[in-house]
Amino acid sequence: MTSAPDSIRFSAAGSPTATATAKNRALLAIFVGAFVSGTVNILQVCIQIGWVIPLHIAARLVGKQALQGGATMWVLGIALHYFISCIWATVYYLASRKLPFLTEHPFIGGVNFGVWVQLFMLLVVLPLARLHSTSPITIEGLLTKIILFGLPVAYSVHYFAPARTPLQTAAS
Repeated sequence: MTSAPDSIRFSAAGSPTATATAKNRALLAIFVGAFVSGTVNILQVCIQIGWVIPLHIAARLVGKQALQGGATMWVLGIALHYFISCIWATVYYLASRKLPFLTEHPFIGGVNFGVWVQLFMLLVVLPLARLHSTSPITIEGLLTKIILFGLPVAYSVHYFAPARTPLQTAAS
């Protein structure tokens, strides 16, 4: 038999309010991680390569005519970049629900995630886009993706949506 405080904690963890809060925390983790990682990632690429990168992102959806486009195509490229960042952050969040290790150890999870994102983008996404030749896999590229993308997403999920909340831990 459980004591009164434990049963209150357990029932509160399964309540509709707790479920809504968990969903809000998940969305917050995904959007903050995607926004931070997407922002620093696109800034780094634009500073390193040029401010036409959003046009190249838009061209993957619209076609090569986007490279001639103006502000509309540039904004579309930025929107697509953030959409892709949200997809990657969602992938990390969902993986962290099955592998709590990812939220318990965000540094290790973020490093691994950054490597996988970089490899997937270079080996799958860019070749499928067929707009230009793919970049080689470099240590610099891997480190950049780890620091600017993997770690912000991992720490966002760690901070805003840990796998085990204190209420769930106390109830078990």
